[in-house]
Amino acid sequence: MARLTRKSIGMSLLTLLVATFLVGCEPKGPAEQAGENLDKAGKNLKDAVDPRGPAEKLGDKVDKATGN
Repeated sequence: MARLTRKSIGMSLLTLLVATFLVGCEPKGPAEQAGENLDKAGKNLKDAVDPRGPAEKLGDKVDKATGN
């Protein structure tokens, strides 16, 4: 009986864990996409006024590659 209880508790925890990860993977909504577009526009405007050097450009490429 105790073995059955442990197994059911383990399965319940596994189900809860999987459900938590699935809830966190929602697609971006229109407001979030609009905010990202505004961020890009502001960055492009800043770059036009004050161009970045090669080290900053490399840093941006590293950030983009690592997902930051």
